[in-house]
Amino acid sequence: MLNLLFTIVIPVIIFTRFGSLQGFLIALAFPLGFGLFEIITKRKLSWQAGLGIFSILLTGGFKILKLPPEWVAWKEGSVPFVLAMAILVSAWIGRPLARLFLDQVLDRERIDAALAERGNAGEYERRTAIATYLLAGTFLLSATLNFMLAKIIVTSDPSTSAYNREIGRMTALSFPVITVPVIIAMTITIIYIMMTISKLTGLEAETVLKQKPKKGAKSGAATASSSVANPEGNAMSGGVSPADDRIIEIEPASTDNAQHA
Repeated sequence: MLNLLFTIVIPVIIFTRFGSLQGFLIALAFPLGFGLFEIITKRKLSWQAGLGIFSILLTGGFKILKLPPEWVAWKEGSVPFVLAMAILVSAWIGRPLARLFLDQVLDRERIDAALAERGNAGEYERRTAIATYLLAGTFLLSATLNFMLAKIIVTSDPSTSAYNREIGRMTALSFPVITVPVIIAMTITIIYIMMTISKLTGLEAETVLKQKPKKGAKSGAATASSSVANPEGNAMSGGVSPADDRIIEIEPASTDNAQHA
């Protein structure tokens, strides 16, 4: 909700109400500030946030330098186009980016074990390569829609107030015209990937995702072991009391490690 408020709603209101350069820059300051806030609070720069900030700076630069409105269309279409090309090149050189994205959210140890047991490792590699092309197609769709929307709407000279209103209108229409179709295409790709994994491994979709460690599991195990360990806390590290040479088994806190696009 905050993302939509700072990146679409507030900028659109300012774009349509103020036609000056100052108003234009103030409108851009909201999504830029929100992106920087996300980076500071999360203490890392995701590629989505980086691209968003880069795009905002380019839009402001076009206004300040009074570049022709066609530059906006090329800028809007070039970012997702470059991403699509990067994904395609990664598939051609044998290191598909889709597989890297999947490794961030999937439990590869469990999946690889199931694939090896069923003899489907090769088929998994082939189908994830197909997913790479589907992902590239999603970004190509985004590039086409971005370019067409900007080309149709942004036609005025950057020095005019009409230019600000057109940028605001383009920003307002970007969600229904671009974001929704891209989300649908991305959802289809994700469904294809999860159905493929379930079919090849025999595992349920929810069991192949990386699980976050359960809070309190570690403290619970330590508390259970404290009754047979020394009171100084040897059991907290899985140790044995010097006065008791019995083997104490402590259940692991979690079986999987948790994981920014």
